[in-house]
Amino acid sequence: MPAPAPYIGRFAPSPTGPLHLGSLATALGSFLDAKVHHGQWLLRIEDIDEGRCDTASIEHIVRTLKRHGLQWQGEVWVQSQRHSVYETALKHLNILNLTYPCACTRKEIDDANSQRALGENRIYPGTCRHGMPEGREARAIRFRCPTEPIQWHDHRLGTFNDDLNASSGDFVLKRGDGFWAYHLVVVVDDLASKVTQIVRGEDLADTTARQIAVWEALQGGLETQAIVNPPSYWHLPVILAEDGQKLSKQTGALAVPEQDPVLNLNTVWQHFGLGKIKATEVTQWLELATPVWANYRAAQAA
Repeated sequence: MPAPAPYIGRFAPSPTGPLHLGSLATALGSFLDAKVHHGQWLLRIEDIDEGRCDTASIEHIVRTLKRHGLQWQGEVWVQSQRHSVYETALKHLNILNLTYPCACTRKEIDDANSQRALGENRIYPGTCRHGMPEGREARAIRFRCPTEPIQWHDHRLGTFNDDLNASSGDFVLKRGDGFWAYHLVVVVDDLASKVTQIVRGEDLADTTARQIAVWEALQGGLETQAIVNPPSYWHLPVILAEDGQKLSKQTGALAVPEQDPVLNLNTVWQHFGLGKIKATEVTQWLELATPVWANYRAAQAA
């Protein structure tokens, strides 16, 4: 039996604003998990929506991570510098007949979902799956979902069996405005950087099956011995604002305070239900937190 792949985790923020406490919690969890496993922790800047991202936010994210002792290994990958890599991946999927052009507007998809209950996922109805209507132009490139459900396990949430045709339908890989979709680029980069463990917020759990489907599709045509299994997943509880909404830039989350990084670490630590750690500086805090995180991980196993 081959030896297990070395642990490689990552933190992949979007620089649409400064880092807030919710993102710091995710960064801390993924950093400590890599530390517990004596693995690597990578940093990737997910700025594919270039119109909403800015250099100042990237600089704030990097500065905030360093100030809290969350030092990554290797170079920082920036998605806006990797367009040719994503284009190559899309061409590979096209050769395998796993993509197709779609002419549908948002309104047309909304109309097709008009009978669905409020809060239910919108499902792409497959209008262009076998060819676009005559006279229409492509607005996006979609991925053909597999017919079989995607089964995956989350360390905390348990086992999922997701029929993508019933939960999302064929989803977008490249938008009509030329921007790449998250579900393609995140998988291409995780594959390329050999990520084995993804620790992130629970709000992204419902994207996982789509990403596993793309992960497996990108390896189509490879010899069996060359195929790499999808990463393991651990979706952490997200920090909520006072109104019960997820703490995020969209809900007005403030930047991580500049002063007292130990206080900031304890603030997000207590969000996980863990007791305050007494330390005078971040290196000491992280060393004391590591064995506590190992026990927390064991207790979270579903």
